[in-house]
Amino acid sequence: MPASKTPIYSALIANVAIAITKFIAASVTGSSAMISEGIHSLVDSLNEVLLLLGIKRSKQPADDKRPFGYGKELYFWAFIVSILIFGVGGGVSFYEGITHLQHPEIIENPFWNYIVLGIAFVLDGFSFITALKEFNRQRGSQPFWAAVKRSKDPSTFVVLFEDAADVLGLLVAFLGVFLGHQLQNPYFDGIASILIGLILTAVSVVLARESRGLLMGESLEAATMRQVVAVIEQDQAVVRVLRSPSMYMAPEEVILMLVIDFHNDLSTTDINQAITRIRETVKQKFPIINQLFIEPGEAPSPLPEPQADGLAF
Repeated sequence: MPASKTPIYSALIANVAIAITKFIAASVTGSSAMISEGIHSLVDSLNEVLLLLGIKRSKQPADDKRPFGYGKELYFWAFIVSILIFGVGGGVSFYEGITHLQHPEIIENPFWNYIVLGIAFVLDGFSFITALKEFNRQRGSQPFWAAVKRSKDPSTFVVLFEDAADVLGLLVAFLGVFLGHQLQNPYFDGIASILIGLILTAVSVVLARESRGLLMGESLEAATMRQVVAVIEQDQAVVRVLRSPSMYMAPEEVILMLVIDFHNDLSTTDINQAITRIRETVKQKFPIINQLFIEPGEAPSPLPEPQADGLAF
């Protein structure tokens, strides 16, 4: 089921607006947590742009340079996004937090911080709900974490995890500003910034792991593959499917290679006709398999039974 771009666009608009207001509030109040949150939103905005770039480039038709298409562009840019979340978002948040602990400054007037955090919470909350609805549409009845691991569309779960980190980071930033001001203890602000860095790092690790798996190449789901094999082995010309390696090239594009054992009494013409018939049947029943290669093969003969040597008495 193709994913919608709506969560990406909503997250992009929200993050750009939030980043601007956070940096304005940080410049007025000097809050380290607000600077970290501003950088976080800025990085998220760049992430959305990179995901849209990946989607656009992945739609390019196959050519002589890329005979299997450009589908993996989306997986590449999703992996870059996960690295940016860690390297820029998490790293800068750690730096700001440690710097603030070394040179603490009490927040004199947190009013603008509260205003910006409230606006950001509403916008990020709306973006998170939009992404969650799209992810739930994609996963159907699957459990949440199982759907994340099985998902072949990083544009869906990357935005979802980003928005979740946004909302959680805003709550941490609010606590840092509130406790720091109420208790006149500037260390709370620095600690909040470090916690935001930890949140971003944790999200980055999860996204990097999932994106790496897709980039390296994941096979068609076992249950779907069994259905494909069952359909093929119903053909009267087929003895059995010997091998069936597959790989996702994009969320809705799978390349499948089949080695099929055909009946020995078939002529070359019969086998060619069977291959054409099987290709049409598979592509009709499984549209996700857009590239299908079929090769005749022969099952290995069983080894002869070992003969006992020796003299009979």
